[in-house]
Amino acid sequence: MMLESIKAFFASRMADEGEREPSAHSLQMAAAALLLEVSRADFKMQEEELTTVADALKSHFAFSEEDTQELLKLALEQDEDTVSLHPFLRLINDHFTAEQKRRIIEDMWRVAFADRRLDKYEEAQIRRIADLLYVPHKDFIRTKLRVLESTNTTSRSSG
Repeated sequence: MMLESIKAFFASRMADEGEREPSAHSLQMAAAALLLEVSRADFKMQEEELTTVADALKSHFAFSEEDTQELLKLALEQDEDTVSLHPFLRLINDHFTAEQKRRIIEDMWRVAFADRRLDKYEEAQIRRIADLLYVPHKDFIRTKLRVLESTNTTSRSSG
């Protein structure tokens, strides 16, 4: 589930003023929405997860500090309105390369492992999004293992 306020945040920044092609910033916002969705998958956002989302936004997507902080502030509000991820998925599928999609999945794993444990709902959400982004299962697994190794996380899925 996404926050209604986050949806408004994305909508205001994704408006392309009549352009046919989405802006790079719109595509980055779509990726950010997916990263935040992973942080919410286990029904509680951990500070470590939000820090990992912020780091990914700043390093991979060149988010400004202002946009990053505003997005994280909105994410912390616990208004539980359901919002479809499909517009974001469509943007990414239409405009991202296979490598860019793999990078998003890898960032999702970093968010999921940020608190040093993998929740079954986080893993299920990443699997679902990877499938919807047409990321091959082998890449889904490789990115998971790469992040798991880099974080030295020993725990498996929890219930």
